[in-house]
Order: sequence, then structure tokens, then C-alpha cells
Amino acid sequence: MTKYDESLTLLFYPILFYNINMYDLTKILPHKPPMILLDDIVEVDIENAKLSSVFRVYPKKVFFEEDKGINSLTGIEFMAQTIGAYAYFKNKESEPKPGLLLGTRLYNNKIPYFKEGEEYKVTVHEIFTDNKIAVFDCLIYDKFGEEIASATVNTYQGDNIEELVESE
Repeated sequence: MTKYDESLTLLFYPILFYNINMYDLTKILPHKPPMILLDDIVEVDIENAKLSSVFRVYPKKVFFEEDKGINSLTGIEFMAQTIGAYAYFKNKESEPKPGLLLGTRLYNNKIPYFKEGEEYKVTVHEIFTDNKIAVFDCLIYDKFGEEIASATVNTYQGDNIEELVESE
């Protein structure tokens, strides 16, 4: 890559190189660091019931395993947090509310670990909702745009979820 090519790349893809976060995820998700696993939101399309986020894999990230990365089963949590971000924007950016992951169907992953130093994109698409229970098609892509994980995720977000959890 020449200096000219590198400068064009930096011009068109600054987020990948400078790690500039567009959103404060502590205001979007009901989690506290270090349990916020996402790094940023890259696309919000509430009209079409979609949202995309990115996460990066590095040693200080929770669930990181030395010489391996992050186990790909953690992809379900990346999907769930992306769904949580979608709920925040769908609810007109009101205070984030906790939700429950009711179940996951057909979690398919093509890799055993998300690799250190890589960035992945998570896309969620709400395919059903009754305003409390929702179903999402979720996908994770690598930096080349190849689909590496997918699942259908069922969630619940009601008004009194704390009472529901405490009653158990």
C-alpha cells in the first residue's frame, strides 16, 4: 500500500483506524463497564427495524482468552446488546430499560473464536413484536463482510421487569 492509498483509506474509513466512538454506550445500554461488550453503533434504521453495531477484540475486553480471542459463543451476548441498543432508539432514546433474552434458535457460527485485533459488525432486524416480546434475526460479519455467525433471538422487555426478576 502506498502512502497515497493509505491516506485515501484513512479519509474514507476513519473509525476503523482512530477508534472514534460515535455513541456513549453507557447511556444506551443498561449495563455498566466492563460488561458493555460493544464498541459503537454504526447504523440506526428504526423505520426498517434494523440496527448495526461493532465490537473489537482486544486483551482488556471481558471474556478475552490469551492467544485465542473471545469465544464465538459470546456472539449471542453481542447480539443481545445490539438488540438492547435497538430498543433504546426505538423507545425514542429514553432511559435504557433492562430486557431478558428468552431464547436463541439456530445459533450458527463459522469460527471458534473472534480473533484479537479484529473488528466485527453485528446487525439485528426485528421481525416480530407485540411491544413486549420481540424476535430478531441477528448476524455477525467479519471485516471482509463475510457472515460468520447468525441466530434468531427472542427477547422480552416489559415495564416492570425488575419485579418479574425479583419474584423468582
